[in-house]
This record gives sequence, structure tokens and C-alpha cells, in this order.
Amino acid sequence: MRPTPPRPPMIEPAEFPTNRGGLCAKGWSAAELLDHPDRLLTPLVRTDPADRRSPFRPATWDEALTAITDAILTSQERYGRPSVGVFGGGGLTNEKAYQLGKFARVALRTPHIDYNGRFCMSSAATAGNRAFGVDRGLPFPLSDLAEAQAILLVGANPAETMPPAMQYFDAGRAAGATHIVVDPRRTATARGATLHLQPTPGTDLALANGLLHIALREGYVDEAYIQERTTGFEAVKQAASAYWPDRVERITGVDETQLRATVRALATAGSAMILTARGAEQHSTGTDTAQAFINLALALGLPGRAHSGYGTITGQGNGQGGREHGQKADQLPGYRRIDDPAARAHVAGVWGVDPDELPGPGKSAVEMLNEIGTPGGVRTLLVFASNIVVSAPDRNRIRESLRALDFLVVSDIFLSETAAQADVVLPTAQWAEEEGTMTNLEGRVLRRKLVMPPPDGVLDDLTLLATLAGRLGRGEHFSADPRTVFDELRRASAGGIADYAGITYERIEKEDGVFWPCPTEGHPGTQRLFTEEFATPDGRARFIRVDHRDVPEPTDLEYPYVLTTGRIMQHYQSGNQTRRSKSLQMTAHDPRVELHPDLARQLGVAANDLVELRSRRGRAVFRALVTDTIRPDTVFAPFHWGGAASANALTDPTLDRYSRMPSFKVCAVAVARVGGPSDPAAASPPPLSSESRKDG
Repeated sequence: MRPTPPRPPMIEPAEFPTNRGGLCAKGWSAAELLDHPDRLLTPLVRTDPADRRSPFRPATWDEALTAITDAILTSQERYGRPSVGVFGGGGLTNEKAYQLGKFARVALRTPHIDYNGRFCMSSAATAGNRAFGVDRGLPFPLSDLAEAQAILLVGANPAETMPPAMQYFDAGRAAGATHIVVDPRRTATARGATLHLQPTPGTDLALANGLLHIALREGYVDEAYIQERTTGFEAVKQAASAYWPDRVERITGVDETQLRATVRALATAGSAMILTARGAEQHSTGTDTAQAFINLALALGLPGRAHSGYGTITGQGNGQGGREHGQKADQLPGYRRIDDPAARAHVAGVWGVDPDELPGPGKSAVEMLNEIGTPGGVRTLLVFASNIVVSAPDRNRIRESLRALDFLVVSDIFLSETAAQADVVLPTAQWAEEEGTMTNLEGRVLRRKLVMPPPDGVLDDLTLLATLAGRLGRGEHFSADPRTVFDELRRASAGGIADYAGITYERIEKEDGVFWPCPTEGHPGTQRLFTEEFATPDGRARFIRVDHRDVPEPTDLEYPYVLTTGRIMQHYQSGNQTRRSKSLQMTAHDPRVELHPDLARQLGVAANDLVELRSRRGRAVFRALVTDTIRPDTVFAPFHWGGAASANALTDPTLDRYSRMPSFKVCAVAVARVGGPSDPAAASPPPLSSESRKDG
């Protein structure tokens, strides 16, 4: 037996092909959290099980699991199997994401499972599947970024959110590449670009159609590529004819000369890429916006060309793998559709159950949460690795929904804002304490190795799910061993779009990761997709006509400014982990709202003043950061905090009609100074009443 290393371990860089020894601040500080004093080390239950406002007390695993099992069985008996729901997370390993989806369908036999990736990658995933027949964040290795002679980066700030990836952007610029950034803020990424386009939030689709219009008018489209490799171009061409440059300039605020320069750079470069991220995708038109940029890439003949193409930048640790194997409401492992009889038969065969036992599609994340407590809605909810109270849109409404549950279970590392609402809280293993695999944004399947065992009394989620399945009478279908689960995942995904059949732990170790699809152990893996054909029935990519629509919540006299939200360098997602890191706290400020100096003067706001943002759904208070890097009509707030500084108390829950992505990136707000630099931050504001919500 190898000796157990001291706790916590030290982080050391490794020469791996993707990061090449680089980590961001969050990675370097991750070991601090393994033995953090706030860490959960025992199950927690309420002192009064009938009162969720009563204090927590430590409990044994037997007591906690008995309470959970009783709640599940009671709910199923009273309201039926669909009354139990599961909410997962994009940070789970492939094995845990797979087992969670299987647990919902086999142990609970409920259709209701979704995850926080619905808030992240769903629009780009939907667009990729529609256009290419496959969703993989980057259909080429990350290293290809360094070779592209031109890159259009839409709604992304990797200099702060993915610093290790910047080495490839930096290498490309050093070699003379032209980089164009589309963002309403002049971010660190935008400052290093050749050209920065600063549109009004919510107008990226019009921008993309305008760029295609110019490409058509100026003869830059690749007619031969369109003829040989695509379908549907004529309808898209007709739609683009209405997006003449001066109209697009009026809609977006981007100067016509910048539009023409962008098209010229992409079309005349020997290799070019168009990359989108959450800034373009987290909208009620996010799928159509991603499709508009795919249309532009196809018209220029980029997908499948060397060091060229369209891609989307994944936002979570296992954002790619987490959505491939069954956490989404409509999917089975391998990107199979749950309403496809052949897919159901294949997966049911691997699982050893009758296909008729498998439920049909469930509700997407926000829809499932909004229907809690209603007839046919969820009454008992199990949450894994997700902090819904901070990360979901219209936070106040979501919090009220969780309070309407009969029973809430949360598995997490710390007592998050969501865990604080639960009936039972379960501690779980962290990244260094478990085996498994992850899949990065380029489709490379990686190993996560166990460095040390979890603390005494802490179970990993695979063990928890297998144990709970046993208590529900379905234990014979589940294993707690990661390798066993991965081998089953391989069989379940075989023949699917995300085919892992040929990927083994040994190959991953030997080859520094394996790219999917990889159908056999003799297959080399697929680093680059689309070189010969697309994953559609006829092998051709799909142009799909899309048109600009106004944002669902325009500004008016009462709410005259646009709020957009996003990440900052020091924090990640809901901040449940990073807000506890001493290293990150030393470099991070209090949550701040960015205001242009002209807007700040108009409102009488100075640096570090307390500023209240108010939308039709709620209020939030931030310190003021006065900066000319943002548009005068727009304010920016980070979404990593709960309490008084919860940006998602403000955001619009309107959903994309295809992906069911909420409209995180644009809503109308009022802005007012409520205190000076020396005033303490305000207490958490109460949720708005139902009467005050009627205009929302």
C-alpha cells in the first residue's frame, strides 16, 4: 500500500498537453478546501424534522439515509414516481453524472432529472446538434487556436475565466493572428485583441446576420463548400439580405466599419475560427444566436478546414462530459435521445431493465423547479453538486419553490445557500479524494486520480447512490466502483454520438487522454471532427434561418439600464467553494457592479459607494466600480454571491424555446446610490411579494 500523503496535499504543475503546466488562481488554491474548517464531515438533519427552520444537528448515515428513503417512498406512494426529482451538476465526474442519470431512471423511475449545465452550455449544445449532428465544445484540439490566423471570439473572457487557455491565444497573436472580441465590456481579453466590438447586450444575433450580409455582398462566401458540404443555404441567404450594415449598426451600436473589418479578417485569413461562449448564449434567443454564428462559419467554409471552424467554450469543470451521459431531462448516455425507441432498448439492455420501465423526457431545470408543489410537479428533490439558490435565475422565486418542497436533500462539500434550505444535507468527497474521468472542452477524456481517501465519515457520490438504490430495492443495478461504472458507461454509450466504447483507464493514462468518438480500443480517437463529413444523416451541415428578436425585457422609464452578468477571475460559479478560499479572498474585492463614468456622474455615484440594482423580480446591492470599460447604458455584476449581492435576484427567467436556457445576460434594471464607501453592505433584501411580480 502506498502511504497516504499529508493533508492537504501540495499542488504541483504537470506537463499535460492541454494546460501545459498552467493553472488559474482557483486551481492553485484548490487544495485549501480539502481540509477547510467549514467542510461538511457528517450528515445533517433538522432537530425538528417537521420544521425546516429548526437548526441542523449531526446524524449518522443510517439515520440520514432512512429519512431520505422514507421521504422518497412516501412521495411516490402519495403522488406517483414523477413526484421525486434529481438536480445534478456540471462538475461531477463522468461516472457520477452517468450514475445519477441511471439512478433517476432505474432506482427512482422518474422523468425529472436536469442539471446546472442547462444554465451554461445548453444553447450551444442545441445549435451544434441541429447544425452538425453533434455537440462537442471544440471540434478540434485547443492547441489549434494558436494556429488560426483569425479568431472571432463572441461573449467570452478567457483571460479571466480560463487563464491557462490564453497561452494559445497569446501564441497566435504573437505569430500575427488577428483576434476580434465581441463583448459589451472591454475585458482583459478584449484589451489584447486587434479589434473590439462593443454591442448592446442581446443583439449578437443581429450582429452575426449583419456579418453574413456583408460576406454575401462582398463576395466572401465559399460557394463550392456550401454546395458540397451543406444544406439550407438559400433560406439563410434570403434572411441575411435584410441585415444591411446601417440597420445592424442601429440595432447593435457597432460601427459599420468594424463590421466590414471583421468579415474581411475572417474571410481573407488562411485559417479562421468563430468561437462563442455564455455572453452570446445565455439568452432567450441563445440557440438561434449560436446558430447565426454557425451560419457565418459555414458560409465562409470554415468547419472541417485545418485550424478553422466553429466552437464554443465550455464553462464548467466537466461541462462537456457532464452533459453527455444522462443528466439532461431528454437524454440517455452517449447523447442518445430518451424518446428514441432504439436508444431506450440499447441502454435498457446495458442496465438490465425492460425498456418500458424507463420514463420519458422530463422538464428542463427551470421548468422543473417552477412546477415544484403543483399537480404533477416534484415534491421531493435530491440535489448534487449544485447551488440553485445562487445560480438559478429569479433567485427569489426559486427559493420560494424549494421551500414548497415536502423534502429536500443536498449533497455538497460545504453548507451552501441551497443546502441551508434542506431537510437533509450529505457530505461528499472532493476532487482529490475520488477516482473517475472528466471530459474537457476539446472532447478529450481525462483521468481524475484518487490522491487520498475522504475524511472518515464522508462518502463519495457513487457509494451514496449505490447505497440509496439498495434501500429502494434496486441495488443490483448499481456499483460504487468507478472503474466498473466507467466500463458500463462505455457499453451504454457504444454506437451513440458521444461514443466512449474504445476508451479505457489504461488508454487515458498512456495517451494523455483520448478524444471521443472512439468506438473501439483500436481506434485512435477523434481529435478533429468534420474533416470529411458531418454527423448528420446525409453527412452535410445544416444552415438554419434565424432572425433577430428584441430582448424579452426592454428598458423603460422605470428600469432604464441594461444589466449583464458574468464571472470574474477569483471566483467560480456560485462561489460556494471559492468564497471560502483565503488565497482568493486576498486578491478578490467585495462584489462590485461596473458603471461607466458618465452613468456614475448622472446618478451621483462615486467609487466604492453602495449601489442598489432593482429589477422586476428583486433587488441586489453592490460596491460601485466606476470604469470606462463598459457601455454607458449597461451595468455589469458578477453572479458568484448570494445574499444581498445576488445578481440572480435580478435576472430574467424567460427561457430559450429550444434549449430552455434562461435569459441571464440581459434584463432591465434601475440603479441608485444607497450608501457611501464607509457604509456596511445592506442586509439581504426580502423577496418581492406576488403582487409586485405581476409586471414581470
